[in-house]
Amino acid sequence: MSHSPVLVAVGHGSRGPHHERTIGRLLDGVRRLRPGLRVETGWLDLVRPPLAEVLADLDAPAVLVPLLLGAGYHVRVDIPAVVAAAPGTRARVARALGPHPLLADALRDRLAEAGWTPGGAVVLAAAGSTDPGANADTARMARLLARRLGDPVVPSYLCAGAPTPAEAVAELRRRGHDRVAVARYLMAPGFFGGRAAAAGACVTAPPLGAHESVARLVLRRYDDAVREAAATAPPAG
Repeated sequence: MSHSPVLVAVGHGSRGPHHERTIGRLLDGVRRLRPGLRVETGWLDLVRPPLAEVLADLDAPAVLVPLLLGAGYHVRVDIPAVVAAAPGTRARVARALGPHPLLADALRDRLAEAGWTPGGAVVLAAAGSTDPGANADTARMARLLARRLGDPVVPSYLCAGAPTPAEAVAELRRRGHDRVAVARYLMAPGFFGGRAAAAGACVTAPPLGAHESVARLVLRRYDDAVREAAATAPPAG
C-alpha cells in the first residue's frame, strides 16, 4: 500500500455536466501516470463533493493541487481557509497549475486540433480575476505560448480584466492580422468557454481538458509540494 499523501485535486466547479466529466477524464490520466496514488476531487463551488467534505473524510495526509491556472484569490485565500477550518487535517496546498511550459504545449496542441497553423496571431482567453497577480500569470502564460508558436499572443480576460477576447481580436485585426485564433485558457467546458467562442476569431481552440501535459503538470505540482513538506519537516527524534 502506498504511503504517499493523498492527491486532492481542487476544482473550481461550473454548471453543466461537461465540466465535471472533463475534469474526471483529466484525473483518470493522472491515475494512469501514477498507478497506486490515491486521487480525490473536491470542489469550491457548484459541484459535489465540496472540498470541506472531502477533507473531513480523509484518513491520511494530503496535498491539495488547485486545478486553477493562476495564483488568485481561490489559491491564496479560499483553499487555505477550507484547510484551516478542517480540524485535524494534515494538508499542504500546492501551487496553481499556471503559468508553465507544459500548459504551452497543451495549448499549442489544442490550437492544432482546431485547425490552426502558424503565421497568424493568437488571443489567449482566460477567465480573469479581480486579483492582479492572477491576471499577471495569464500575461506570463501568453509569453510562454508565443515562444512555443513563434506568433504574437495577446492575453485577454473573460471577466474582471481587460481586454476581453472580442476586444483583443478586434485590435489585432486593426493592426493588420487577418488570421486570428482564440486559445481557451480554461480547464474545461463551461460558461466562460462559450463566451470565448463568441469573440469573432477565425478559429477557437477547445479548453485544456484532459491533455496528457496537464495531467503531468498536476503530478509535478503534487511532487513539488511533497518535496517542500519533507524539506521543512522537523527532524525525527
